[in-house]
Amino acid sequence: MMLDDLRGLFAHVPVQGAREDYAHAILTENILGKPTKKSRELALRHLTTLYGLDAQLPLFRALRRLWPVDVAAQPVLALTAALARDPLLRGTQAFVLAQQPGVLAPREDLERCLADAHPDRFSPASLKSFAQNVNGSWTAAGFLQGHSRKTRSIPTVTAVNVVFCLFLGHLEGLSGQRLFTSTWMNLLPGSSGELEALANSAFHRGLLVFLNAGGVKEVRFPDYLTPEEEQMCQEASHVI
Repeated sequence: MMLDDLRGLFAHVPVQGAREDYAHAILTENILGKPTKKSRELALRHLTTLYGLDAQLPLFRALRRLWPVDVAAQPVLALTAALARDPLLRGTQAFVLAQQPGVLAPREDLERCLADAHPDRFSPASLKSFAQNVNGSWTAAGFLQGHSRKTRSIPTVTAVNVVFCLFLGHLEGLSGQRLFTSTWMNLLPGSSGELEALANSAFHRGLLVFLNAGGVKEVRFPDYLTPEEEQMCQEASHVI
């Protein structure tokens, strides 16, 4: 997930920075402190794959908008963005969330999960490497804990995380109550009442519009999308 690198990059490049600014910061200024040109290029490639690093992308704009609001939300924010962009990581979400808190989650079980999802695609060595990387991402976000032996844990989740997950559902064309039952909201621990309370807190902080009257929910994201992007979301809702 490269959380420390992402934090360093966002601290250096302003919110309105262009894609070229992120590349310049990593490759030329070496603000991430990588030892070689090759490692800088790899860092840029991996961060771009996971997060986009492009203000033209609605998901990345929302990530940058919400990032400085609450430091405690950043680990799960980063993981959520990475899940949205990395199919291999996203394919492990159900496996990790199915583990009970405090129960050991062996790496070998995760390897089997990856092998079942991608039969005959990866060698045993690749599966082990991928499983270690995936475990590292879920650990950095607080869903797992431990060094060599991972156990399921409960991450820190704030109103900012609820906003981002609701926004991802909005990008898929969902609205109203369906936003609260999306795959993205299922990522977050807590009862429906607790998550709705966090959404209400986000509303009072000006992070979104959330209205809930008589069980009918309305969620809007003013200024998050261009008119053209908003139209695409509305069209997607008719398909979904």
